[in-house]
Amino acid sequence: MRLQHPDGQTVHLAYGTNVHPAEDLAGILQQLETYATPMRERLGTDVLGLGLWLGAAVASELAADPEARRRLRRELDARGLEVVTLNGFPYREFHAPVVKRAVYSPDWADPARLRYTLDLARILVDLLPDDAARGSISTLPLGWREPWDGPHAGRVLRALDALAQGLAGLEVLTGRVVRVAFEPEPGCIIENTLQATVHLARVDRRWLGVCVDLAHLACAWEDPVAAVQRLARAGLPVVKVQVSAALEVADPGGAREVVARYAEPRFLHQTRTAGARRAFDDLDEALADGEAAGQPWRVHYHVPLHAEPEPPLRSTIPVLRAGLGALVGGPIAVCDHLEVETYTWSVLPVEQRPAGPRELAHGMAAELAWSRDTLHDLGLKP
Repeated sequence: MRLQHPDGQTVHLAYGTNVHPAEDLAGILQQLETYATPMRERLGTDVLGLGLWLGAAVASELAADPEARRRLRRELDARGLEVVTLNGFPYREFHAPVVKRAVYSPDWADPARLRYTLDLARILVDLLPDDAARGSISTLPLGWREPWDGPHAGRVLRALDALAQGLAGLEVLTGRVVRVAFEPEPGCIIENTLQATVHLARVDRRWLGVCVDLAHLACAWEDPVAAVQRLARAGLPVVKVQVSAALEVADPGGAREVVARYAEPRFLHQTRTAGARRAFDDLDEALADGEAAGQPWRVHYHVPLHAEPEPPLRSTIPVLRAGLGALVGGPIAVCDHLEVETYTWSVLPVEQRPAGPRELAHGMAAELAWSRDTLHDLGLKP
């Protein structure tokens, strides 16, 4: 879905396909038919943008096979779908029964992460619409905070240099630009925008920058306007935005029974008390700490954008709105790649989960419609 900013830029709005578990080409093509096509039709748009997730195995296959890439492009075109951004954060098995910290492996000290990301870049240049200014890939914020020492950090810096060189070489070969965006997340080496300015201070800004996930930013209790200004002062480009909302618990003590229903075994739900004064790596840890119940929480649990969670819980939609205002609501669009990334539909409390593929497609279409309307309110036009 394309919108035009008052400054003339085309802003791409996509839905992230890491909500789906498929990790081979046949499964990916099936999910296009099952979800993406009905969403496009329901939204009444000629073209629907996807933030495509490709696991490491299928990425390796596609990167090595030009005909497979051409086939995927034909299948996208035939359905009125386009891809300008890939989600390169989960490496594989993102919908395994237990994911938790495994999503941060391999980290950027492991050569496998570099190979995977360059595979994605090679694929993306063949999927990009002819008139797209550039492509983007979001990735993890270097790695989980442990283990991390001088040698580990040195390997990461060398990998980032090699990444920039690989992207530059790809432009020479293809004439297309692909940039990689590191996505701050609670518990990682880069948790917030301040840490991004420190750990990414030496990167080549033509190729590398930041992915602002608005749910993660809320969980870090960052002010969106100040965060965007901080990145601008540091000269770090916002390459991509994840349009997402986290779970907010104003009174954890009084809402304990309701919030406990969001504790589940698959994904990590980092929890931060007001002002990020206390940090828990998962929701069940916060629930087990009696002292934490006296302060508001924000929980890394991506919730549907168009519907508030069960009272007395709420979402961080106000942070999301303020973030979009800072990023695309001014005279110049700070970023032109936006992706709705609610990957938790399958682990919502049972009564909130979609009953099947049709209901899931309707829910995701409703999120995109909400996002589109919010951007319209900020002055962007179809």
